[in-house]
Amino acid sequence: MSAQLVALSTAVPVHVLGQDEAEAAARAAFGPRFDAFERLSKVFANSGIRQRNVARPLDWYFGPLGWPERTAAFLEVAGDLFVEAATGALGRAGLSASDVDTVVTVCSTGIATPSLEARVAGRLGFRDNVERVPVFGLGCAGGVSGLAIAARLAEARPGSVVLMVTIELCSLAFRLDQLTKANIVATALFGDGAAACVLRAGGTGIAEVEAAGQKTWPDTLDIMGWSIDPQGFGVIFDRAIPPFAEAHLGGAVTEILARARLGRDDIDRFVCHPGGTKVIAALEHALQIGQGALDHERAVLADHGNMSAPTVLFVLERAIEAGLPERTLLTALGPGFTASCLSLKRAA
Repeated sequence: MSAQLVALSTAVPVHVLGQDEAEAAARAAFGPRFDAFERLSKVFANSGIRQRNVARPLDWYFGPLGWPERTAAFLEVAGDLFVEAATGALGRAGLSASDVDTVVTVCSTGIATPSLEARVAGRLGFRDNVERVPVFGLGCAGGVSGLAIAARLAEARPGSVVLMVTIELCSLAFRLDQLTKANIVATALFGDGAAACVLRAGGTGIAEVEAAGQKTWPDTLDIMGWSIDPQGFGVIFDRAIPPFAEAHLGGAVTEILARARLGRDDIDRFVCHPGGTKVIAALEHALQIGQGALDHERAVLADHGNMSAPTVLFVLERAIEAGLPERTLLTALGPGFTASCLSLKRAA
């Protein structure tokens, strides 16, 4: 019995950072110390981002920040976003937290032990026998891969309620001490957000989770990820992602679909993680869907930036509001370097 996506909800922090404001702050912070900043600063204007939501007010990011300060902010803001996103999704499903049997928490931008779902259990009202499945390290692919994990758990126990929450506070990894191209690009692109999905095998929902799969390319650990030092996470972008996506994603999607006995012609709409404007253009080319087809992706990027794992679910939310076609394929690329795909078949 296939899992049904019953409900989806999203949430963002209250602090809004305009892209012009972000560029001005970055120029003040990096310009006098980094000769390459002026050349690299074009990424702010070319990013396709109008604004982002961030965990803290702008001034906070200019203070002395190490693991204690970043972690304290993570625990507070991520907890609040977890509650907001989960409450929204459960409400749309006509359920309460006490109905949840399994919680899958996906996050790669903060460390919490006990994990986030345990920290907010009392606020939400989870039962004391709820099963907890925290997942770390999937990065931008976490929204798709986390949804696939949650679907499999729902299918294993038909009728049970599985809540999947993905939260990323990318802004907490902003670094003033790293004078690198990767750090400037990250400062221009990343924002914060959360999304929650309710899944259940049996009954009706928005769409059926039809199939899912991944492909990890060998010798690609250096494309994307985190470095770790006393100050916190540091972004790794050691290879250009858009050319890699353009060259390899199409073949990976074909392989994954073939394992599910589907072909490219069976897909009516792609819902993709919008890593940036160049990535979106590369995806359109790789998937042979025509420039401009990924309109929801560009809109989410403009309004929220790249929020890592939750971003593709923000795109899916807009696609649902617009009306899902017969079959939708979610795709995301993340550290590993991995492509993750999930097929949704519209409920009858």
